[in-house]
Amino acid sequence: MHPKLKKVITKISNRSLRQKVTDLLENPSIEIGGKTYTGLPLETAPAGLTHHHSYPGGLMEHMVSATSIALALCDTIEKVYDGRVDRDQVVAGIVLHDVFKALTYTETENGNYRMAPVAERLDHLTLGVAELIRRGFPLELVHIVDSHMGWQHGPIGPRTVEALVVHLADMADSRLNGEVLRAAQYLLRQSTGIELGRLTAKEAFEIVNTKTLTGWEGVPKALERIRKQRQKISQRQ
Repeated sequence: MHPKLKKVITKISNRSLRQKVTDLLENPSIEIGGKTYTGLPLETAPAGLTHHHSYPGGLMEHMVSATSIALALCDTIEKVYDGRVDRDQVVAGIVLHDVFKALTYTETENGNYRMAPVAERLDHLTLGVAELIRRGFPLELVHIVDSHMGWQHGPIGPRTVEALVVHLADMADSRLNGEVLRAAQYLLRQSTGIELGRLTAKEAFEIVNTKTLTGWEGVPKALERIRKQRQKISQRQ
């Protein structure tokens, strides 16, 4: 398991729940009709095809970032509103809410992503809820995963404080990531006439920050730095 993901899981204080989450993350597979589906590795899977975290490692990055946002919301609930929130449920819910997206994507020969065969029949939410129930996760946590897309886009909306926190953290991080990716591609098009394939959030922030600090003339320079960084990574691989 990737160290960043392992660090997130250690925030779950309940040992039994922490172990169940760990077991699932170490084997995020599901069996349907006698066939086992495994999908892409969590460390390299994207969290989307186009809208947000649509690059290698995007899914894990989303888990880590959304956890940070969710815990900040927990602080607000407890310190500002004198409310109560089960942080174990929140962290477990954030980590598991999109975990089966790894099963719904496959990588093509040219390095792009497309829907996996199982995703032509079942979405990641259905897969997740079914597998959490099969593995004996508590109802409260199943509800968090089932409602994380909210009333407008999911089968049910959040009906607990913990589910609401996970929903808001998921939406906030998805929106943040997606908007920065779109902004960076816009700056690239306007400045260089091109778009950079599979742009990551870190690269996007570099482009946006460079534009803010140095103006339009800095965008091509940021693009050149990113290309050199990619080349170094490719050579190491």
